[in-house]
Amino acid sequence: MKAHILRALNRRPQWQTLTPSKILLVAYILLALAAPAIAPQNPYDPLQIYGWEASSPPGTWGSGGYLYLLGTDGLGRDIVSCILYGLRISLVVSVTSAAIAALIGLTAGVSAAYFGKWADIVIMRLVDLQLSLPTILIALIAIVTLGPGIDRIILALIIAQWASYARLARSVALSETNKSYMDAARLMRLPTSRIIFRHLLPNSIAPAVTLIPIEVGHAVALEATLSFLGLGVPIDKPSLGSTVANGFQYLLTGQYWISLFPGLALFGLIASINLVGEDVRRRLDPRSRQV
Repeated sequence: MKAHILRALNRRPQWQTLTPSKILLVAYILLALAAPAIAPQNPYDPLQIYGWEASSPPGTWGSGGYLYLLGTDGLGRDIVSCILYGLRISLVVSVTSAAIAALIGLTAGVSAAYFGKWADIVIMRLVDLQLSLPTILIALIAIVTLGPGIDRIILALIIAQWASYARLARSVALSETNKSYMDAARLMRLPTSRIIFRHLLPNSIAPAVTLIPIEVGHAVALEATLSFLGLGVPIDKPSLGSTVANGFQYLLTGQYWISLFPGLALFGLIASINLVGEDVRRRLDPRSRQV
């Protein structure tokens, strides 16, 4: 499995694998990293926000001497700045939650396969129960219970996503537990923790490589949904979801730009992550043919 992954990743020269979705995703990441340096204003700093310039249309010159290229929101914050800083929040929340959920889910799935019996029954019944419910419902229940805040959103997304990794890891680990290297580890009486984390888990982790990018895109959408509903990032924080929500009440008055441009940025981010994740899945699929 490991050899197949290495062959798949080196299947084509890197310049041939450069696609619009990858270029767009890299651009999003670079913009998020460079937000403090390139954003016209800091939307967190009230001294840089002029309330009398709230809901200014795109192309308006502000009192600070810079152009509101995409206009301002209902609080007087520059939309471009809100998008740049919002990308930081969306990427940090989604990548962090997906990584921790993968670690927890993989460990749970591998443990269920290794120990079997009651451990397998309990873990997999929890997984079946969670996967029988919509992910957004799980996230909503978790965030209502935990309360708003970025750290609580991350925890809610971890709770909502770990089960997918657990089921996938268990199915792979079941086939690994009967292989010769596992029999040798048991005969050597290695500690259980070493067998799981040094032998079984690394050999069962390959499918997660294809699932993580998809779950990152899913986490971005979940965070935006929770923030839009007012249950995630507070509305005074410039996440993409909260910025879209902040402008929703102004749509009927014709101030479309407050929600439109952050919404387009959010759509592009989710689409680029999903397309890159699909490309990774296709390249790592042993049944795919070399082009």
